[in-house]
Amino acid sequence: MNQDAKKQRAAEAAIGFVEHDSVIGVGTGSTANYFIDALAKQKGRIDGAVASSEATASRLKTHGIRVYELNETGDLALYVDGADEATKHRTLLKGGGGALTREKIVASASRRFVCIIDDSKLVDRLGRFPLPVEVIPMARSFVARQLVKLGGQPELRRGFTTDNGNLILDVHNMEIADPKRLEEKINQIAGVVTNGLFALRPADILLIGTEDGVERVT
Repeated sequence: MNQDAKKQRAAEAAIGFVEHDSVIGVGTGSTANYFIDALAKQKGRIDGAVASSEATASRLKTHGIRVYELNETGDLALYVDGADEATKHRTLLKGGGGALTREKIVASASRRFVCIIDDSKLVDRLGRFPLPVEVIPMARSFVARQLVKLGGQPELRRGFTTDNGNLILDVHNMEIADPKRLEEKINQIAGVVTNGLFALRPADILLIGTEDGVERVT
């Protein structure tokens, strides 16, 4: 079974957490897209969704699912999204698609965060995948120097601007022994919008698509 099939398995399993007549948060990326496609088959059970990116909003609308702004809804019952890396402790590294800030906002506004991945994304320690950091454009060089001091090798994501009008620095070879502490440290650098560590607000439930089915970690 290929990784796409495993992603789809995890995504379809997440449908079981969707409450009737609710507004849910939906993430960004290939695994989240499988969830949107599965959700479209029973879209009548929800009132609508809050999207974590313009791309997700467009896909939801294409399926006829109503898209709300978070400011209209208040707190959400559920957020479903993928991850670039995840540990058994449910800490995540996200932002490969560049939507990390909106993803973090919607996750924080949700009472339950279900993360859907295939088993290739499960790691013992975060950091093999470059850590994305969203930065205000004028602070790019300053933030990069501070990230070097923290032991990383930042690289500008060329030709990419976030939905918020900012830039992404992808930080390679960052030692992530304490994800919570590092998340806080990076977020305290002036000019940083946020970074792709989801440790202060980890997933509540991890659904892992495997060859044999879907493994659930809580």
